[in-house]
Formats: sequence, structure tokens, C-alpha cells
Amino acid sequence: MNTTANKITIFRIILIPVFLVLAYMGQSLAALVVYIIACLSDMADGYIARHYNQISNFGKFMDPLADKVLVLAAMCFFIENGQMPGWAVVIVLFREFAVSGLRLIAVEQQRVIAAGWSGKIKTACTMVGLCAMLAFPASTIISAVTTWVIVITTLYSGIEYFYVNRDVFKNAD
Repeated sequence: MNTTANKITIFRIILIPVFLVLAYMGQSLAALVVYIIACLSDMADGYIARHYNQISNFGKFMDPLADKVLVLAAMCFFIENGQMPGWAVVIVLFREFAVSGLRLIAVEQQRVIAAGWSGKIKTACTMVGLCAMLAFPASTIISAVTTWVIVITTLYSGIEYFYVNRDVFKNAD
């Protein structure tokens, strides 16, 4: 847990409540800056972990969890502000729970399922879109486009994830 990559992940987790406090206080620019820093830290810790061989079980667990909590925190804020419909978050949560369940079944079979490119694209589109919504809170067009991009990339990556790994179910009890 003492690796640089893990410290960056912990830093991202600490930024989540800071982002929320700023957002709820109406400090839009400061909230946006904190959110961008948190998003960039995701790229930094992943690069450092791979490049400097700092991959750890802590990082494998906490890095994706930190990403999900960061994104869902922003989405919940936008739901409260009327910028995003709640059903979009339900789709995101359903995909995350379903993929986590698939991974658990695969682990029982001594198999690790790596993240696919569509999931990375989904994460990038989601983070960029949420940054745009923070930057332009009054834009209903940006909110609508972001919501649909999140929903479409989430559904696509989830379907692809299950299709590529469908053989996991053939071996399940």
C-alpha cells in the first residue's frame, strides 16, 4: 500500500468529499478543478502502477472503486440539481454490479478478466462529459448529450464485457 500509485489512489478518494463540498457550496470553478485533478490522478496512478511495476491487490481493488465513487458522486450531484435523470445512474450502477458479479464468477474459476478498451473509453467519456457539465451547469444541451454518451458507452461496454466473457457462465455451477 506504500507505493506511489496507491498513494495517488488514496489522494483521489480524499478529493471526492472535497469535490462534493465545493459543488454543494456553489463553488463551481473550484469543484471543477478538484474533479479534473481527481480524474487526472486516475490516469497517473494507472500509468505509474504499470510503468514502475507497482501493481498491487490494494490498487486492483481501490483504483476502480475510487473511479466509480468519483463518477457516481458527480452524477448524484447532477441528479439533485436536475441536470441528469436518475435512470441514467441506475443503468451505470446496474452495469457496474453486473460486471463485478461476472468478475467474481471468473475468480472462482481462477480467471482474471482484464478491463477492455470499451470500458476505458466509457470511463474517459464519462469523466470528460461530467467535467463539461460542471463547466457549463446551465447548458441543457451539454447535460443531455453527456447523459446519452454515458448511457450508450455504459451499455455498449457492459454488453461487450459479457459477450467476450460469456464462456465464464458455461463453467459456472
